[in-house]
Amino acid sequence: MKRESGILLHISSLPTKYGIGTLGEEAYRFIDFLKRAGQRYWQILPIGPTSYGDSPYQSCSIYAGNPYFVDIDTLLAEGILVPEDLEDCWWGAPGRVDYAALYYYRMPLLEKAYRRGKELRKAGFAAFRAQNPWVEDYGLFMALKQKFGMLPWSQWPEKPAARDPEALARYREELKEDISCFAFTQYLFYEQWDRLFAYAKANGIKIIGDIPIYVTMDSCDVWMNPDLFQLDEFRAPVAVAGCPPDGFSEDGQLWGNPLYDWPKHEETGFAWWKERIRASARFFDVIRIDHFRGLESYWSVPFGDATARNGKWVKGPGMKLVEAVREAVPGTDFIAEDLGYQTPEVAQLLKDSQFPGMKVLEFAFYGENGDYLPHNIVPNSICYTGTHDNFTLAQWLDTESEETVGKAVRYLGLNKEEGYIRGIIRGGMSSVARLFVAQLQDWLELGAEARMNAPGELSPMNWSWRLTELPSGELADEIYEMTRRYARLGAEI
Repeated sequence: MKRESGILLHISSLPTKYGIGTLGEEAYRFIDFLKRAGQRYWQILPIGPTSYGDSPYQSCSIYAGNPYFVDIDTLLAEGILVPEDLEDCWWGAPGRVDYAALYYYRMPLLEKAYRRGKELRKAGFAAFRAQNPWVEDYGLFMALKQKFGMLPWSQWPEKPAARDPEALARYREELKEDISCFAFTQYLFYEQWDRLFAYAKANGIKIIGDIPIYVTMDSCDVWMNPDLFQLDEFRAPVAVAGCPPDGFSEDGQLWGNPLYDWPKHEETGFAWWKERIRASARFFDVIRIDHFRGLESYWSVPFGDATARNGKWVKGPGMKLVEAVREAVPGTDFIAEDLGYQTPEVAQLLKDSQFPGMKVLEFAFYGENGDYLPHNIVPNSICYTGTHDNFTLAQWLDTESEETVGKAVRYLGLNKEEGYIRGIIRGGMSSVARLFVAQLQDWLELGAEARMNAPGELSPMNWSWRLTELPSGELADEIYEMTRRYARLGAEI
């Protein structure tokens, strides 16, 4: 078995002068940093277009890439944009993503890139559209949203909302330039992604990508496939997704995503899911399945409830879906995000799937002998300092009780000379987990200001943290030394 390690950093958190991380130079330099640091994996969050709340877990398409990630400098170098196009643009303050600024300035800029680039790239663009038929429906969906004031599709006029064929044919003609513009932006994204992905592969770096278990109600996917979701005759959800009350939230979490009609998916042989997984495997070497426990049973909340308190557990597709996913992308590696409410049935599903589960060190010290303590971690698992939903380690140390931190100090032998954060990372590195992943924020020892997301809160702080500069070569060398010491450079052991 190989023992390896990686770093979690979303693309949006890379430093650029354009308000958000992109698929440009800084992404390539970060791959160089990972290679120098002896890392074998770069873990990112979902890469689809963001919508309400700016969450990458609430996207309008399972196929589309986030247009904000299209690199501006690359388009300038290629002549699709010229410097004058950027004269009136403003990207927000350094160190934070200002999504409002991106919406107001980045999208018009990409429209300029389309007007200049559609002829310069005519052949390549035509080939992309021919090879990716999904982009026509996505382009129509986005063009209709634009036409109807960005309202959710459920609030559009009846005929386009119900996908009336005559109405859609009329709109395809009326909005063909807008449709083409949205498709061209995806062409640019895919082109830039493919180059970056190839560079990572050439440098021995595998990319771990994340797919949310659910899609958002206001998505091209639900609009096109209402029969695959628990909707009523008026195309409104019957029930929505969430998670039950727990120690972190007395009301639970009300995510609001429409739930799948799993019997209908099974009737089709899980065809929609197979296509979704194939699309993800095109982007990633390893696919992390978000909310894996929802495949065993999911928390169903009546539509219209203000909290998740009145939900109930309903059986999911279990191994039937796991087997369909494996069939769709044989040879692809998966990670099961098996956090949350645990039951013997969930543990059995994880065992039967043979997917590695997740072990989070920040959760290890609440009990006396928990599964997340390094000596209890099994080889077929991924050990994390914390995830995008957790405190940074510095924040955890500052806010946790003296009792909990004291357990970590005694168990891991934390000391001020090494530093508590480095000691916790050492604990994960020295575990037998096949892969250890730390957030870059933890290697940089950043505090609450660098937390990526606080679940259940709608805040401009969520999803907005980013670097002001890439980490240093000295840090890469330090990471390499710890990685070497604990035999995580990728050699068979």
